[in-house]
Amino acid sequence: MSVQAFMTPNPVVVTMDDSLGKLKEIFDSHQFHHVLVVENNVLMGVVSDRDYLKAISPNVGKDIATRKELATLNKRVHQIMSHRPVTVCGTDSVQVAVDKFREHNVSCLPVLSGQERVIGILTWRNLLKAMRVKKIHG
Repeated sequence: MSVQAFMTPNPVVVTMDDSLGKLKEIFDSHQFHHVLVVENNVLMGVVSDRDYLKAISPNVGKDIATRKELATLNKRVHQIMSHRPVTVCGTDSVQVAVDKFREHNVSCLPVLSGQERVIGILTWRNLLKAMRVKKIHG
């Protein structure tokens, strides 16, 4: 089976100049751990929730946060994103994706079309969910 069968299509994306404040809103309102960074639908990088949490003050969102700590939300995505992320093509096999997860020790793989455009994101959770469904229904 191909990666496209298991990926999450149309992932939430940000641009390189978006603020960490925007990332905060995204991570606070969704149940996922990675956001793709794109410019004109071309992949530029990935930001994980761990990257984000390392970049902001731990007091952000608390009453004790100072102006300086709140100012960390004004940083830009390009300052904390992972550049040159490991990717897969939508037509790649699941085995290719598994090999890339293991070889590069990553927890998500942006999925690109043949024209190098972002079409989805694949996480190890997608694969575990697919395996569980196949076991129950297969």
